[in-house]
Amino acid sequence: MLGAPTYPMLRDATQSTLFEILDRGRIPYEYHKAENVLVMRDTRSRIIFRPLDDYERLRGTNLAWFGLDELTYTAEEAWLRLEGRLRDPKAKRLCGFGVWTPKGFDWVYRRFIEKRVEGYETVLAEPFENRHLLERVPDYYQRLKSSYDSRFFEQEALGKYLNVSEGQVYHSFDRRRNVSAGRIEAAIPLRWALDFNVDPMCSVVAQIRGGVTHVLDEFVLGRSSTPEVCEAFLERYPRHEAGIVVYGDASGARRQSTGWSDFAMIQQILARSTLRRVSYRIPRSNPEVRERINLVNAMLKAAGGEARLFVDPKCRELIADLEQVTYKPGSPVIDKDRDPRRTHLTDALGYLIWEECRPQGYVGERGQRLL
Repeated sequence: MLGAPTYPMLRDATQSTLFEILDRGRIPYEYHKAENVLVMRDTRSRIIFRPLDDYERLRGTNLAWFGLDELTYTAEEAWLRLEGRLRDPKAKRLCGFGVWTPKGFDWVYRRFIEKRVEGYETVLAEPFENRHLLERVPDYYQRLKSSYDSRFFEQEALGKYLNVSEGQVYHSFDRRRNVSAGRIEAAIPLRWALDFNVDPMCSVVAQIRGGVTHVLDEFVLGRSSTPEVCEAFLERYPRHEAGIVVYGDASGARRQSTGWSDFAMIQQILARSTLRRVSYRIPRSNPEVRERINLVNAMLKAAGGEARLFVDPKCRELIADLEQVTYKPGSPVIDKDRDPRRTHLTDALGYLIWEECRPQGYVGERGQRLL
């Protein structure tokens, strides 16, 4: 059996790579799509493909061997279930294996690294060892170094075990490096990003110049409504000739009991204002929290040391967010209960950063399957 955490990961990575290897080596096989089973023509050996998100379905299978991709995203119970299925009477050797990228001090670390169990062996691949990859993509590590923050780069690219899910969420933030007085430039659009929390309702105002994001202003309104935050914004920025771009939480596009969504109210109010060039960048769904945080950290300080995100000193609440937002102890979940004023401004900033600054695919690449 070959498995992966989810069916899309199994189909798009594990299976497609195996088929490519078999085809390139001209190794004959038959693939039965309905059963998701591959049969080797010369030996009649069967390889079944299974996602592991519902590992209880693995009961009853007798296996000679199994291999799991992206093991750190798989439940430990799935591994234990499969160990128990290694009992095919025809097998000359029973074996299970997994491959992974470190993801903190999780069950994979405890089982295979920290306290090795008798009968387990671990191979730790060194960074820059994959010469096949580097022959095709010589700047592979350099690309990641400019996109990841230093801690995430060490984990994802260099394979180090780090505790990236404890303590300060925005660990790359440093007042000495990232707090800098800015000024509004009339020829560059203002970017207004909102988090639709009721108390407080928060938003930030920024400009992007040469790939560098400058946060210039913030709004923190206690027990406020969407029309009130629009009124506050228009009072401070009644006009801007280069235009306004609005960002925010995807939930703001959902209708409320009034029949209006937050963004519909914003559009109606700004359309009646003296602003003449307003556009919206609202995602259909919010990005993964972890990916958004990693991107903000990389903008604050990339693994190569450069900073591309700066905050004006008058944005005191945003600075407090960047310094004080933490994870819940022993958990990768952001602690939103410790202080009700925290997390909202960094969420708003994160939506803007995700829309404008996340790495884009190279020419010719698509973010979806072609077939």
